[in-house]
Formats: sequence, C-alpha cells, structure tokens
Amino acid sequence: MNFCIFGAGAWGTAMSIHLHRLGHTVTLVPRRLAHAAAIATTRENAEHLPGAPLHPDIQVAHEPAPPLMEADVVLLACPSRGLRALAGKISRSLDAAWRVRVFISLAKGLEEGTLLRPSQIIEEVLPGRRHGVLSGPSNAGEVVRGLPTALVFAGGGDPALSQPVQAALSGGALRIYHSPDVAGVELGGVLKNVYAIGAGICDGLELGENAKAAYLTRAVQEMLRVGGAAGGQTETFLGLSGVGDLIATAHGGWSRNRAFGEAVARGENIQRYLAASSAVVEGYRATANFLALARRCGISAPILEELNSVLFRAKDPRAGVAALLNRLLKSEN
Repeated sequence: MNFCIFGAGAWGTAMSIHLHRLGHTVTLVPRRLAHAAAIATTRENAEHLPGAPLHPDIQVAHEPAPPLMEADVVLLACPSRGLRALAGKISRSLDAAWRVRVFISLAKGLEEGTLLRPSQIIEEVLPGRRHGVLSGPSNAGEVVRGLPTALVFAGGGDPALSQPVQAALSGGALRIYHSPDVAGVELGGVLKNVYAIGAGICDGLELGENAKAAYLTRAVQEMLRVGGAAGGQTETFLGLSGVGDLIATAHGGWSRNRAFGEAVARGENIQRYLAASSAVVEGYRATANFLALARRCGISAPILEELNSVLFRAKDPRAGVAALLNRLLKSEN
C-alpha cells in the first residue's frame, strides 16, 4: 500500500521506518517546513528520534495535497491537541485524497473543552471518511530496532476495513490485532497516560514495588469504571490498549508520563517542566479531562481525584498517597 504519515514525532517516524521495511511506499509529512527540510537533508529525525536513519526511498513532504493524491492509507501521528488543526488542513485538500481508503489516528488524548476522542474529531472535520485508531504499548525506539511489539487496530467492526489494514501493518516483529471497539481502544490509550503519571509519583517517592503494584491494580479497576462509563468495553481495557499500554508506560524508562510523575514527586515546577519538554505529556491535561468526565457520569474515581489535586491544586504528593490509604475499608470487588 501507499502510506502517508502526517506528523513526524518519534512515533510517526518509527512507523515510516517500519512500513518501509514491509515494502510499502511511505511519505512522511512533518508539520513544520524547517523540520521537513532537515529530515530530507540528513535522512534522520534528530529532533525526535535521533540515531534512526530514514531510507532514501522514504519520501518527505510538507504540503498535504501531493502525498494525499497517491495515498491509500493516511496515518495521523500528532498529539491530540493538534489533531483538529491537522484534520482541518487535510480537509482543504480532500479533493486530492480520492484514493484514500482510511484515516488512522495514532493520537492518545481527549480534546480540551469538548472531551472528544480522536475518532470523533475526525468525524466532525472529515465527515463521511472511513477512519480507525491504532494503539497499544509502543515505544518508538524499540519498533525501529525491530523488537517484538503488539498493537491493536480498531475500525468500527468493518472486516472490509480492519482486515486489510491489519494485514498491511503487520510484519517483521510488529503484530496487529483488530477490535470493533473504537471508543475503548482510544480511551484506554489515554487513561494509561494518566495512571502512568501516578506510577511515576510512586517511583519518585520511592514507595517500593508493593505500593506500585497495588496502585496499578487499583488503577486498572478505576480505568474499567471510567472507561466503561465513557463508552468502552471491559474486554478492551483488559487488552493491549488498556492494561498492556499501562504496563509499558508505567515501567518504561522512556515513558514521558512516568518521568513527569517522578519529577512531580521530586517537587519540580510543573509548568517549567512541561515547557522544557520536547514531547507532549498527554496524561497531564487528560487527568483533568477524565475527572470532569467521571464527575459528569457520577463515577467514583479516587485516584483521578488525587492526581488532579496534585497536578492542578498543588497538593503534596505524599498527602495524596495518604488520602488514598486512609479511605474507608471495602471489598476488593
């Protein structure tokens, strides 16, 4: 297939390398012209994925229309906060996208204010276009190195869409499962970022492995409640985009959400940390968004409540831990 990837962060770049290895035609479209020029010249994304050379056959573009004219599949590999703007830019060149079979979101987040999922944004901005979402435990560097990775593609239960995409993306050390639960796959991919911040706080406070294991277990239970109320299916959150991604993000040394939690536990200034970060910490804003959603649905979410107090109300992280430990005793289930 001919793939067009909008967004040249670490994950978009890693996917371009993976898809080229499988024999697909690939065009990478960075957001900024200067970034596109640098990648095209050096054949490396030194800004987001240094040390991973791009094959000369991977094309680099900047304007959307030319790559859209040739694309069968379009990957939207941007942070969730930039998805509406990116989709809007693409919408102005849709006449060129006559061959595109599906738009696939790689974003993991909710839109600020509206709390819309990425697929819902695509439905609004690119109405009538088939779309899906790809998520799961996926460190870009490991994919580039060819280490075993499993992800899940959700395309709304349409076999005519999901099976060809599953086959096209799978190969080498990357295995793709498919799911009909678009909402659950998207929600799990966001919630794991939120709870990974808490895992980082556990690490930063040096609470020990017992505490971290207990925290993650209760976080999964809360994920099931909140995600279920938001429209996801229980089985989905127990799969790759939920528990699987949470395990990786809560333990991976590369995880920016876990690292952010560690920094919070050390007492670093949150806004300075975020401003200095070259990558978006999706779980930060998502914490407040999901708490708003949980409250709207009347769902008990004590971990979200404490994380929100720590991140947005300057509550001491140790006080947040104490508040969770001192809740009323109850049955596990």
